[in-house]
Amino acid sequence: MIIFRIRHKATSTTRHFIQKCRPGACNAALSNEKGIALVMILLLAAVALTIIAGLIYMITSGSQISGMEKRYKTALEAGIGGADVTYQLIAARADPGIPLAGWNLSMTATCLADKLNKSTEYWNAACSNTATVGPSSYDMTFTLGASPYPTYTVYSKIVDTVEGNSGGDEGLLGKGVIASGTGEVTVVHRPYLYRIEIDSENAANPAERAKLSILYQY
Repeated sequence: MIIFRIRHKATSTTRHFIQKCRPGACNAALSNEKGIALVMILLLAAVALTIIAGLIYMITSGSQISGMEKRYKTALEAGIGGADVTYQLIAARADPGIPLAGWNLSMTATCLADKLNKSTEYWNAACSNTATVGPSSYDMTFTLGASPYPTYTVYSKIVDTVEGNSGGDEGLLGKGVIASGTGEVTVVHRPYLYRIEIDSENAANPAERAKLSILYQY
């Protein structure tokens, strides 16, 4: 029989524990690790789920970003094409017979002549020089692409002109070489400068768009 000495008055619960405990049994009960494996498995499962969720998020985000970049680059290429067409219009500024209908212009012939040949401060009051460009404010618009591929609407606008002394492209006027004589004064070339705003957007989804601000020297 085992006798335990205690210094405080044992309650019924304590007395019951003393009666039930046998040599070595108490330590075994306190050191029992049953159930710890389940806790570890739950912790490892939580860590694994967190890692898997992070990987799924990264893959999904990467796909979305790649798609947005692809759509943006397509809109950007359409805007660059629109800029090339605008350059062609500027190159024809010395031609008094520019076919206005062929360029799909929203401005009048007066505004076109002013924007191509005069500094901004001398434009007609009806000519828009705000930097806003889009469906509600543009000088020229056209559509690029054809079904079944996405089509892009391009809006172009000249918002500022700095007058120079360069002439329009008149092609090759003559042949041969002209020798300059002594006493001739060489005129310093000062090109025209045009600030052009371009807005290119998907015709079916205007959220897919690209904007360009161009300083063009002619």
